[in-house]
Amino acid sequence: MNNDRLPYLRNKVKKLPLDPGCYIMKDKSGTIIYIGKAKALKNRVSSYFRSVEKHTDKVYKMVESVYDFEYIVTASEFEALVLECSLIKEYTPKYNILLKDDKGYFYVKISAPPWGRITAEKQKLDDGAIYLGPYTSSFVVSQTVDETNKIFMLPTCNRKFPNEFGKGRPCLNFHIKQCMGVCRGKITEKEYQQVIDSAVEFIKNGSTQAIDKLTDEMMVASENMEFEKAAKLRDRINAINRITEHQKVIYTKADNQDIIGFAQLDKLTCAAVLKFRNQRLVDKDDYIFTDAGELKQFRGEFITNYYSSHTDRPKIVSVDGEFDDMPIIEQYLTQQAGHKVTLHIPKRSEGYQLTQMARNNAAQRLSHETERTGKEVAALDELARLLGLKSAPVYIEAYDISNIGSDTMVAGMVVFENARPKKEAYKKFSIKSQFTPDDYACMREVITRRFNRYFEEQETGRGFGKKPDLILLDGGKGHVGVIRPLLSKMGLGDIPVFGMVKDDKHKTRAIAEDGGEIAINSNRTAFTLVTKIQDEVHRFSITYSRSKHKATAFELSLTKVDGIGENRARALFKHFKTVKAMKSATCEELAEAPSMTVNTATNLYNFLHENS
Repeated sequence: MNNDRLPYLRNKVKKLPLDPGCYIMKDKSGTIIYIGKAKALKNRVSSYFRSVEKHTDKVYKMVESVYDFEYIVTASEFEALVLECSLIKEYTPKYNILLKDDKGYFYVKISAPPWGRITAEKQKLDDGAIYLGPYTSSFVVSQTVDETNKIFMLPTCNRKFPNEFGKGRPCLNFHIKQCMGVCRGKITEKEYQQVIDSAVEFIKNGSTQAIDKLTDEMMVASENMEFEKAAKLRDRINAINRITEHQKVIYTKADNQDIIGFAQLDKLTCAAVLKFRNQRLVDKDDYIFTDAGELKQFRGEFITNYYSSHTDRPKIVSVDGEFDDMPIIEQYLTQQAGHKVTLHIPKRSEGYQLTQMARNNAAQRLSHETERTGKEVAALDELARLLGLKSAPVYIEAYDISNIGSDTMVAGMVVFENARPKKEAYKKFSIKSQFTPDDYACMREVITRRFNRYFEEQETGRGFGKKPDLILLDGGKGHVGVIRPLLSKMGLGDIPVFGMVKDDKHKTRAIAEDGGEIAINSNRTAFTLVTKIQDEVHRFSITYSRSKHKATAFELSLTKVDGIGENRARALFKHFKTVKAMKSATCEELAEAPSMTVNTATNLYNFLHENS
């Protein structure tokens, strides 16, 4: 820690009271860099200046910059929270969560006739088009445009009309009935403009008025025996009903509610806020943070700051997990909103599904930042929650013991980094200390050898010198019970260790911990990832076991050659590495191998080629 003020700061902390209040960290220039609240000022502030090496990168950098601090005592923890929010708004400190409203404005564009299109745009241009808006939510605009184009079967392709009428076949959207097929040239300009007008009416006035108007038009067309037109109008009415009814069925209880979900990967955290108003998803916000730390603390900080900077405060805020100071934050939101605000952590049914939806949105946003798929981010995040890890396990090592008799006891180690196999980091182990099959003893040997190499190579941060975020053992709680104490004895007890339990069909069934099992079948993304890891480590270890068994059998067959015993056969394999290399060698090359003679090499050459 490059801060020569630490002795002064630690001494100053000793004089702090054990009362609630706010603390204000300043740098050398006197600029406020961080503001926090505390239930007991002395305990909270002192935590920054002891064991500084254990802080997250963000906190470490903040403490490194602290030159001095001030504090304000309050009458209660709630008053400390209110004061903290007020001070953060006034000073916008560098190391606090600051949510900037940089969304801008968005528009629905109806391009000029003839053959206009409906699109979502970020800017309003002087191009003769009609623009609806501005709207502050890109989500609302894109969703509205997408729904409208599907309901009214409007073209979304890049073809230019009428220049490209009849040129080429209609695209897939026409065949799946999401486009009326303007490109065929069978729709008049007047008919098309009527559809555009109906679509604009739908956007402006909503589904109810649009359905009433379309129903009247359908009845008139039917009375005039324009049955084809009446059928098209009927299909539009049905399409509107499908979309609106679909949303009402799924989100029936989300009348005035925000749903907040979080996802983490490596040092990045994303918070996604889904806003439901009148049983309909109307907006989505998401934010990316670096070095946010543990979610249990970060959730509360985010919620407090988010609603301090947003005036639209719903009656219910559903969150995807527990967080500190929940009752106090609920009281604060209620005071700010002027009506009762309830913080809720759904555990089942529809509410839980909505928090999962928010969490998946957060994972999807993280995937764009990390060049990973949304499913990969979600799988690591879900696995971390399931196993109670502090953060998503980016670097996972998995081990499996495989043997075909006592002569071919081996182990395989596979590595998954960011939920993908990292094959260049895979390792093979031949068991050296065991002469009878014993999976526990073999696993103990392998883990010991692996982490002895870690201590030798840790400065490189590569290969064996990299410490995993998670170890998965192919086996149950017995394996975990053997390896966890071993790692603790080696000073590596902070590495999480779990087992991968299989059913009688050799399929992943559960995660084993020391003393029990964690069911994972209901956690689909985590289950898929663990199954993939278990299948891969089994494949890798069994392949190595079979190849070694085959080599051992061939090694034994060499003892039939005049002049070759077990020691010389073993030396030959050590020299040539593979059967293929040995068979490809000339007689002279065989003779150059350790402990070989010309006569024995000739005998071996003849044996290899007689049996090839």
